[in-house]
Amino acid sequence: MTPSDPSQPVRVAALYRFARLDAFETLRAPLAAFCCGRGIKGTLLLAHEGINGTVAGSEEAIAELIDCIEAIDGLAGLEVKFSSAADMPFHRMKVRLKREIVTMGVEDIDPVASAGTYVAPADWNALISEPDTIVIDTRNAYEVSIGTFKGAVDPATASFREFPGWVEAHREELEGRKVAMFCTGGIRCEKATAYVKSLGFKDVFHLKGGILKYLEEVPAEQSLWQGECFVFDERVSVSHGLAEGDAQLCRACRHPLTASELASPRYAAGISCPHCFDARTDEDRQRYAERQRQVELAQARGKGPHIGS
Repeated sequence: MTPSDPSQPVRVAALYRFARLDAFETLRAPLAAFCCGRGIKGTLLLAHEGINGTVAGSEEAIAELIDCIEAIDGLAGLEVKFSSAADMPFHRMKVRLKREIVTMGVEDIDPVASAGTYVAPADWNALISEPDTIVIDTRNAYEVSIGTFKGAVDPATASFREFPGWVEAHREELEGRKVAMFCTGGIRCEKATAYVKSLGFKDVFHLKGGILKYLEEVPAEQSLWQGECFVFDERVSVSHGLAEGDAQLCRACRHPLTASELASPRYAAGISCPHCFDARTDEDRQRYAERQRQVELAQARGKGPHIGS
């Protein structure tokens, strides 16, 4: 766990655990009550295959929540990545019931029994630098756009559901090579490695703890990471040491934006960006402009971020 920092009082925990939860529906209400009673906000997903989510709160509250979850049968040994934020990065607390805690849409994939080989962050550089290793970013294209590992393949997927199709289309390129996969916190690549192994591939690896653990543990001067890592909260991105990044979110299309994209003439706060400008009409932009005006009015009145933002 990262040390306390008075300037970053909010503890953020990205967590998951693949486990068989036969009665996962019964966990929804008590977990929601537990979090709301302690001022925790964020999202937890529950399914037959386990738990996944990112939540934020005080250091004490998050520690209590981790203990609470790990006390549930099957959920001991949570994979957790901690970081911090100056302000609460979520608007509300949600506990949702899902078919999958990370949606791939392929039946009978069991990461508990058949995930690839874990590779610690300290050993990741050596693996991905080997000439017979193909490195695959299992995240979606909008996440990859602001940062990825040097030399990594971008499948250019719009959702994780598209990943199995991409693998099928590129099987020949993977044959006879070490396949190393990574994602933000480890959950997607854990499921992705189980899928790839189900196709008969043997040398399949994934980054333990994901990009977040790598950025926390590997010094910037030794890093093969380029850019920033997109995160699913109001921080938008983090960099080495899990410091809050410089990327911002387009409030019209939710695409993360780099400094150069923010400088584009097609960018207008809350209205458009280079990624959505051509897909929007003038009427759309007028509607977004009014919404942005309401956001700014709410902030000027001292009400904090408008919920529509």
